[in-house]
Amino acid sequence: MGRRGIMSDQLKTEIAKELGFYDVVQKEGWGGIKSRDAGNMVKRAIEMAQQQLANKN
Repeated sequence: MGRRGIMSDQLKTEIAKELGFYDVVQKEGWGGIKSRDAGNMVKRAIEMAQQQLANKN
């Protein structure tokens, strides 16, 4: 089983929609997003993971 990146495409899509740059992804692919948007996406994914961990405890 290969781990293709840390985030699933579904999760990335969800976050891109939430942060408002999914239109860019649709037009240009993931390579088209700004590095700031990519950074915000990672930050958001980390927040979501931390919330999930907190909910388990």
